[in-house]
Amino acid sequence: MADNTSPTAQLSEVGVSIWLDDLSRERISTGGLQKLMAERNVVGVTTNPTIFAAALAKGEAYDAQVASLAAAGASVPEAVFEITTDDVQAASDIFRPVYDATNGVDGRVSIEVAPDLAHDAAGTIAEAKRLWAKVDRPNAMIKIPATIEGLEAITEVIGAGISVNVTLIFSLARHQAVIEAYLAGLEKAKAAGIDLSTIESVASFFVSRVDTEIDAHLEAIGTPEALALKSKAGVANAQLAYQLFEQQFATERAQALLAAGANKQRPLWASTGVKDPSLPDTLYVTELAVDGVVNTMPEKTLEATFDHGVIEGDRVTVSYGEAQQVLDQLASVGVDYDDVTAQLEKEGVEKFIVSWNELLDTVTAALEASK
Repeated sequence: MADNTSPTAQLSEVGVSIWLDDLSRERISTGGLQKLMAERNVVGVTTNPTIFAAALAKGEAYDAQVASLAAAGASVPEAVFEITTDDVQAASDIFRPVYDATNGVDGRVSIEVAPDLAHDAAGTIAEAKRLWAKVDRPNAMIKIPATIEGLEAITEVIGAGISVNVTLIFSLARHQAVIEAYLAGLEKAKAAGIDLSTIESVASFFVSRVDTEIDAHLEAIGTPEALALKSKAGVANAQLAYQLFEQQFATERAQALLAAGANKQRPLWASTGVKDPSLPDTLYVTELAVDGVVNTMPEKTLEATFDHGVIEGDRVTVSYGEAQQVLDQLASVGVDYDDVTAQLEKEGVEKFIVSWNELLDTVTAALEASK
């Protein structure tokens, strides 16, 4: 059983749900997920195209399924759809007891719509519904990127009673738009007579990528004032995202939906692996500890947290003033926040498309080899 005094147990006590940012058939078949649930307080899983590309590139565990798909004459997109939804279905079954024990809050397993649909609202809506129907588990979550087109899709998909993980959020303005899209979706679901309590959503706010990008700008500016702000933007931005979350769910509109049984759309800290070796490797865990959030971690970050994370309780609500100061100072030294976050969104979509194409290439080669 999990050690109740471990840093991951302490983090859970604060109110942070720990999800693993990884999935593979090997993890499913070897009991690896159950081990992390028992020993590392893991209560959910997130996937993305990059994770599946890596899993399949080195996964003998997929050989048998690939062979049967090849024999059935499956196309590459069909094969990818079958393989990835099978993994998510199996992981959803493993996490079902957590889902039941937490009334649907945790025990969630996310699968992302094909990233080449990021700027196609109708295509995203159709794909989200298809994934949801195929996985056919109440504790699945469909990941939709927070592009402008994605916002429309989020409203429609939530409105259809489907749980959604909104991904690739980098700016506070876009986070606000995501919450708006969620509330609009809940209103649609309510009008359609759907039980709002069955709909869960998380808003995945990216952290380390913001630091990587802004730190490069600060180094280019090169003044002492600029350099003093290095590695502060990611945490400050996320802390203010939590403040925004608190404010938006205190509005009359949100309160009316909550009174009708709806759930808050929890902030989820994503991109929590620390890229800069000069920083503590648990920075994006300890500094973003607060009640009612998810932190999805690559295994390396999870292990670092379990090994030596120092959990000091809520580090977010006590930091709003300081966090706002960081963003103000970034503007004063010449960092264009809107420009940086727009660039990150563009790159985020592009990176997932590259991974998706790698995944398609891997499956193409595997299907060919099986013939």
